[in-house]
Amino acid sequence: MFPVAENTLVTEKKMLSGNPVFADYQATTPVDPRVLDTMEPYWRESFGNPHSSDHIIGWKAEKATRTATFSVGALIGADNDEIIFTSGATEANNLALLGLARHASSKRRHPVRRRILVSAIEHKCVLAAARQLEEREGYAVEHIPVNSKGIIRFDALEKMLGADVLLVSIMAVNNEIGAIQDIPRIARLLAPHGVFLHCDAAQSPCATDIGSLAEHAHLISLSGHKMYGPQGIGALYIRRELHNRIEPLFYGGGQQDGLRSGTLPLPLCVGMGAAASLCADQAMVAERERVARLRDAFVRLLRDSDISISVNGPAARYRHPGNANILFHGYSAQDLLAVLQPRLAASTGAACASGTQAPSHVLSATGLSAYDSDASIRFSFGRFSTAEDVERSAALVREAAASLAPVPTRQAAAA
Repeated sequence: MFPVAENTLVTEKKMLSGNPVFADYQATTPVDPRVLDTMEPYWRESFGNPHSSDHIIGWKAEKATRTATFSVGALIGADNDEIIFTSGATEANNLALLGLARHASSKRRHPVRRRILVSAIEHKCVLAAARQLEEREGYAVEHIPVNSKGIIRFDALEKMLGADVLLVSIMAVNNEIGAIQDIPRIARLLAPHGVFLHCDAAQSPCATDIGSLAEHAHLISLSGHKMYGPQGIGALYIRRELHNRIEPLFYGGGQQDGLRSGTLPLPLCVGMGAAASLCADQAMVAERERVARLRDAFVRLLRDSDISISVNGPAARYRHPGNANILFHGYSAQDLLAVLQPRLAASTGAACASGTQAPSHVLSATGLSAYDSDASIRFSFGRFSTAEDVERSAALVREAAASLAPVPTRQAAAA
């Protein structure tokens, strides 16, 4: 649908091949040049307000946003009128959890359903939204445990379910260790209890085929900039029968079926639609396989070096193809990343609050100690990564490790 402009891709590749090497695709992806080309007219000549219903410029803008909802819906197997554009996955996640729970409380539609279950490795915006419901709305929030590889413990989830559970929120593909969850199996566990399922699927389009995800989840959050679209745009799939069960986060002109008021950002919507079309294309199968080979080559290069490493997370078949979360035994991840600047872009899973580093809640949930968590770095590769990028990344990491004195081990520190 979107032909590759070879000279444009070459220019893009040259940009990404310079310093630094980009190995942080799970933090954000560069806008695909084909997406950028599709967006470009909507910044200038096709600039209409999609909600201007009295003239042709508004009609054309509305048609463009509606076409984008078809593309996003097709990515997950949904209808276009079930797609609500948001500012990103954080807003989508908040609208899903807060919107559903607040409406259930205010309308007393489910007076006995006062529990919400979230996986222990959810994105912080899901955990924070759930905490708000617990602290301010009177819901009981429980965390579903995962095994050492970051996969949901189905035995634990099954025991936690009951007639008092309103919602289960489980990230389809984890942003730190790349764990891919078995969403159909989870949905089958929930169905007998009448429990709604929300999936944060921001990382999913580049990781696995999600063409039938809407068959299993009632609510699905997506992010434009995690799938080679623009930043500042996301979407929430809301199954049609739930449209009257979601309390909006804010109010205004009643756009998007009254669920998310505000003027839609036309170029961003078009860009997310174009990115979704590319991710739904059959070519993504080969792309994922290529990226997985690059990721595996990177891990092999590190293992063949003098550095002692372990790979955090699941086996390759259950992992995001671009994800390599590496534990560097005897090193500080922050020290390694500092030495690597400005030549290599990667990241830790640790959250920074007021300048104080805390161990990754994802790695902690898998059983890693604070020491091992603080020694772990997430490298993630993607569409524009090359074999040269991987070789250079591994060489830079080896060089950085060689320049640092290993930190004391946990056992030595205890002694």
